[in-house]
Formats: sequence, C-alpha cells, structure tokens
Amino acid sequence: MRDNADLKSQIVPENAWKKAKRSGGGSGGDCVEVAVLSGGRAIRDSKNKGGGDLRLTEDRMSAFLEGVKAGAFGF
Repeated sequence: MRDNADLKSQIVPENAWKKAKRSGGGSGGDCVEVAVLSGGRAIRDSKNKGGGDLRLTEDRMSAFLEGVKAGAFGF
C-alpha cells in the first residue's frame, strides 16, 4: 500500500484531471476535478487549478467519499 508521501511525489499531467459528474450541477459553481494516481486519487478545485490539490490513498479516498455521502462535511 502506498502512503501520502508516494502520492505527493507523483506528477499529474493536466490531461489526467476529470471533472466530477455531479460537480456544480452545470451551474459552474462548486466544481471539483479528480485525477487517478498510482495508489490513490488527487482532488482539486477546478476554479483554482493552481491552488494545489488533496491527495488521498485508495483507502482514504473511500473513507472520504463515505463521509460525503453520509453528510459528515455539511453538504
């Protein structure tokens, strides 16, 4: 299993980013993009592409998505 240090060292090509299907509801508002990494995922704000990204291992990404679905983050 990879750790976050392995994920942080990976270079993400610009064409690897994909906009989330349910992001923003087509209004151009809350938009997130996800890139597949070896052993995890990177997440960024599509309106602030230079603002950095969040990198999560596969296990942590699963836990994050479960938290989102459960409303743990207030949205």
